[in-house]
Amino acid sequence: MRQRWGLIFAVACISFFSGGWLLQRGVDSDGGVYRSARLFDDVLARVQTYYVDSIGEADLYQKATVGMLAELDDPYTDLLQGDNYKALTETTTGNYGGLGIQIDVRGGWITVVSPLPETPAERAGIQTGDQIIAINGASTEGYSSEKAVSSLRGPAGTDVVLSVRRSGVPEPIEFKLTRAQIHNRSIYAPTLFPNNIAYVGLTTVSQASTSEVRQAIDSLRAAGATSLILDLRGNPGGLLDEGVEVSDLFLDPGQEVVSTRGRAPGSSETYSDSKPQAWPRMPIVVLVDVGSASAAEIIAGALQDHDRALVVGLPTFGKGLVQSVFRIDQTTALKLTTARWYTPSGRTIQRTASDERDQVMQAMAAADNGGVVPDSVLHARGDSLGLPEFKTDDGRIVLGGGGIVPDLIVRQDTFTTAEREFAKAIGSNFAVYQDILTSYALELKNAGTVKSPNFSVTPAMRTVVYDRLEAKGVTMSRATFDGGATTVDRQLGYMIARYVFGRSAEFRRIAADDEQVQEALSLLAKASTTEALISLGDRPVVPARK
Repeated sequence: MRQRWGLIFAVACISFFSGGWLLQRGVDSDGGVYRSARLFDDVLARVQTYYVDSIGEADLYQKATVGMLAELDDPYTDLLQGDNYKALTETTTGNYGGLGIQIDVRGGWITVVSPLPETPAERAGIQTGDQIIAINGASTEGYSSEKAVSSLRGPAGTDVVLSVRRSGVPEPIEFKLTRAQIHNRSIYAPTLFPNNIAYVGLTTVSQASTSEVRQAIDSLRAAGATSLILDLRGNPGGLLDEGVEVSDLFLDPGQEVVSTRGRAPGSSETYSDSKPQAWPRMPIVVLVDVGSASAAEIIAGALQDHDRALVVGLPTFGKGLVQSVFRIDQTTALKLTTARWYTPSGRTIQRTASDERDQVMQAMAAADNGGVVPDSVLHARGDSLGLPEFKTDDGRIVLGGGGIVPDLIVRQDTFTTAEREFAKAIGSNFAVYQDILTSYALELKNAGTVKSPNFSVTPAMRTVVYDRLEAKGVTMSRATFDGGATTVDRQLGYMIARYVFGRSAEFRRIAADDEQVQEALSLLAKASTTEALISLGDRPVVPARK
């Protein structure tokens, strides 16, 4: 009997200690979360109770949330609240409450660049060059651009009174306008160039981008366009679905546009074209640069991988991360990175970099190295070159490693030594210089002395600018000023064209000086088919013209 109880006791002890140990192991493996949560609550309670400054519990939770997101080390994940959430909504929809005026601040006053079509500003008679000197009776002198925008915008249906100074009119003009829902179009300067070449700039990828691109190209086709320049330079991207839809306009059913790969259920998906091409066989040049990112890179990558367009310009930014927006409440949303993007050939769009500044540096370095980020740049970050090669549908080699490398790298013109000296002399007085160009352009508009959009900037006009710089206390030698003559002539020419003849005339003048646009026009003038155009891309880097 004694042996039996001894055995029972031994078994009980073994069961107790082994079970306890196993239970403790379970707590160790699964209870780390609970200990961390308890640690957080303990720290929160002590900070709230003992910290030298009083911080409310709600503020502490807010700081903890922001700190947690910062620790993800992802510049694209963010908690959007208040104005930041409102800005995201305006960017993705293109809609805001306001008057429909493109403005700039010049000479300390809000200056109208142009009223948007079919908006309260245009219907009321606001004109390019008008100066808004008061809003609801309050002077606008000295307003910053941000304050000017916030003062003019507001909920649709609300009224605002503008006092406007107009060249040639002795007294201010008063306008009472009612704000409306304004749609900020995502396309820029649709233009028909010689040789029946259409140009459409896409500035962002928002909810209406596909319909706006289609409408613009249809209109230009009706006017005789047979080929297209699609300008994605400076386009920061936007909505994934809309980027896919824009690509659909140029691809065949079944062709892949982009794929996403993520960890969460539903985050890995392949997006393919579902509709016939809108304009089959139309040769297309896509312009890109370091400012082309995100959904803009999706469009460029899809058209390049399927040999549908020739991509021209500079290597793109390399932002290939999918952000999902989770709405928390009416004024708050979580923008969270949930997947990565890959082009149809399998290239990752995301450039490996420590931060956005590093991404820009790599893209700019690649522009000077045939599209490849130099070893010196990568090694400085501890990386090796090793950029993978991929193939398009027709077997052309395209480089991976992040961003979209153009088929033909074309650099923009660079400043001469004399022009750099001029820019250095202007220095911190650049705003004064811009004000002088604007006021002079408005005077010429009022005088009616410039008769044609093809006007030339004369030495006499340039002298006026120099004299006014001196009068404003901006000192530089005449030799230094004359060294920047080409720069002054271009910038004054753009400003006069804008305020005398409108934004379309200004754009044509800018395009004439744009190396990448001019290269695209030259390529399309030589190629009547997509195949012929693609073959022209198999060439060395095109240097900037001097």
